[in-house]
Amino acid sequence: MSTEVATNGVQAKATATDAPVKQTAKDFQSDQDVRWCPGCGDYSILAQVQRTLPDFNVPVEKYVFIAGIGCSSRFPYYMDTYGFHTIHGRAPAIASGVKMVNPSLAVWIATGDGDGLSIGGNHFIHCLRRNYDVNLIMFNNRIYGLTKGQYSPTSEHGKKTKSTPFGSIDHPFNPVLVALGAEATFIARSMDRDPKHMQAMVKRAEEHHGTSFIEVYQNCNIFNDGAFFAFTEKETKDDNSIFIEHGKPMLFGKDHSKGIRLDGFQPEVISFAEGKWSPNDALVYNETSKELAFITARLSEMENFPTPFGVFLVEKRSVYEDEMDEQIKWAKGKFGEGDLEKLLNSGNTWVVQ
Repeated sequence: MSTEVATNGVQAKATATDAPVKQTAKDFQSDQDVRWCPGCGDYSILAQVQRTLPDFNVPVEKYVFIAGIGCSSRFPYYMDTYGFHTIHGRAPAIASGVKMVNPSLAVWIATGDGDGLSIGGNHFIHCLRRNYDVNLIMFNNRIYGLTKGQYSPTSEHGKKTKSTPFGSIDHPFNPVLVALGAEATFIARSMDRDPKHMQAMVKRAEEHHGTSFIEVYQNCNIFNDGAFFAFTEKETKDDNSIFIEHGKPMLFGKDHSKGIRLDGFQPEVISFAEGKWSPNDALVYNETSKELAFITARLSEMENFPTPFGVFLVEKRSVYEDEMDEQIKWAKGKFGEGDLEKLLNSGNTWVVQ
């Protein structure tokens, strides 16, 4: 991780120390009993984060994990770092405040599809557009698990739950498309049952300077069991999932027997079995292209197309706290340090008798 110094002399990003920091996954494990349901996909997300963070040579006390409300939001209890268990949907607001007043911290947000896209929808999109240097993981199980099985903003159309006994008539959010629309600078997707891939996504997110967003398909084995089995089970995953990588062709299927190509702006599946097409005809993915990211993100909504996993988009853009620091420095240079008492008594003031 590169060292970046803000204009007021403090570190603008949590950085690796000069001397190696010997840490293991156990250093990030708290003494709290993990209280998720046995078999919940949240366990895997927790494990992959704990296994990956030691690689960055950042002291454990430099990490802060912040969450809202929901099953996912118990995450800070299980990380032996600083953290907040905040209020429903407002974790990005708390996290942005933490980052602005102490930019040397590595700030992570844990949220769910309900917490992040329903009551917290506005906080989610504004965090992404402002581009604080924070990392956000969304546990997407397409259900409200903590409150016992109501439909969520990502539940599929027609989903029968306790709150939609005749089937949901809502059109579901695609979190990756929401993030793209909010101008996020790093967007990725992984799944709970692919630990190596999730570790790779966490690593890429931590290295990104700006707001990173990772959607994780997470199985709720109590209230929505099997929602993502098409992408995780041996018999079906090859034909239903595609792993996108920058600079590599978009191939999927058993032995990579199929691919994706573009006909104009329209994606199509091509098969190499009959010899008409070859892997050379497949589209080569470019993670810096917003246009391609939008097209690829929609594949999961299209019939007979695989669902993409990997890094959709990476964009370099100035981060909020750096620009804020520059603005403060400019204001001080022009107007001096300032006087709060003088400020409060300036301009239009009045006295209430």
